[in-house]
Amino acid sequence: MSLKVIIIGAGEVGYHIARRLSAEAKDVVIIDRDPKALKRIIESIDVQIIEGSGSVPGILQSAGIDEADVLLAVTDSDEINIIACTFASALAPDIVKLARIRNDEYVNVGEHSVKTLLNIDKTINPDVEVVKAIEQAVTVPQASEIIDFSGGRVKLVGYRIGESSVVGRKLIHLPELMQGLSVIIAAIVRGEKLIIPSGEDVIEQDDLVYFVCMEDRVHDIMASLGSKAEPVKSLLIIGGGDIGFRLAQRLERSYHVRLVENDADRCQWLAQSLNRAIVLHGDGRDQDLLQEENVKDMDMVVSLTGDEETNILTSLLAKSLGAKRAVTRINKFAYFPLVRAIGIENIVSPRQSAVNSILQYMRKGMVISAASIRGDEAEALEAIVPEHSDLVGKAIKDLKLPKGALILTIQRAGEIVFPSGDAVIEPGDRIVILSTRKTISRIEKRLEVKLESV
Repeated sequence: MSLKVIIIGAGEVGYHIARRLSAEAKDVVIIDRDPKALKRIIESIDVQIIEGSGSVPGILQSAGIDEADVLLAVTDSDEINIIACTFASALAPDIVKLARIRNDEYVNVGEHSVKTLLNIDKTINPDVEVVKAIEQAVTVPQASEIIDFSGGRVKLVGYRIGESSVVGRKLIHLPELMQGLSVIIAAIVRGEKLIIPSGEDVIEQDDLVYFVCMEDRVHDIMASLGSKAEPVKSLLIIGGGDIGFRLAQRLERSYHVRLVENDADRCQWLAQSLNRAIVLHGDGRDQDLLQEENVKDMDMVVSLTGDEETNILTSLLAKSLGAKRAVTRINKFAYFPLVRAIGIENIVSPRQSAVNSILQYMRKGMVISAASIRGDEAEALEAIVPEHSDLVGKAIKDLKLPKGALILTIQRAGEIVFPSGDAVIEPGDRIVILSTRKTISRIEKRLEVKLESV
């Protein structure tokens, strides 16, 4: 039976999730008050639309709330999202409810939280997730992307190959170059093409390579792949909104942080609220300002204003003036390939962070976490293998996984292994599996319990 999802909010997050689920033949209903947003949906995605407010019980009933598996409330209003989940609990007590909530005052109410008070399964604050992603980028500045699995013990890292001894070598020969380090090359992005590689594939210069390793081996593997990046000591943050403030607050104790904000009143508030970070009033696109602040000596410039064009221009300007690395906030998914084409590699997106937080709830089987790779070209799933899955009792080489799927790690009794083809899957194994978009539905089915065994 197909998963039925009701999405309240036809913005970027709602649209992207709907497009993704529709391509997987899932049953999707989108509710929004804006006819223009719904027109965009209906012109490009095969889903049902309802014009109205998702916080109205009658609208939820007309969307089929009593038959739905998941309610996803992702409007720009915390209040509407909370009210929608409240009515959903009354109308369909067993439905899984996810709500985007940005205001911290809603998240913690005394000793309780909105999650427990209103029985919401998952609250999503994209700003918090973006700050976490930037912290990862500061810790491993040479990486273009870092995704955590197994509680952070396992990392999936994207790294752009420069001049390196691995160039021109087949993956099957990598172990001898890695000096015994345990690593799996999960994917290679060459141009706009994503490759789930075999041992016969060759690494080329400028490839974006995704590798999986233990947390404490990331820097060693980076060095083996040719990285010479120095650790980050100083940062310039452009934009003192919620994300910029949260980031400065998190980093000011350990790094030299300067924060540039264009609004004078906001600058005054930031200066009073931060302890060590230096707050500057000005425009991040001002070349004179950047030069006065010695941007050429900055290890990282992070552009986090609410305007994408400003972020793009600031990052390009900072790099042209000598900044070692730039991280750029992008909201629109359509911009991702464009900004990468002009040389902006390190992208953070509140909306992409929200999608990754949501994905695991859109998957059948015992999925713990999920994350998109390169937009939505591939997905990495972390899941527990149920006792009656048809994966159990078979060696990986005999699983007949679809082309474009690869098991990256197995966690069993707390121990994490990078499996060979002879490794046998056991009930309760916690596996990380990478799958292309085309094969994700087939992987979901493999992670479910066989009906005849129930």
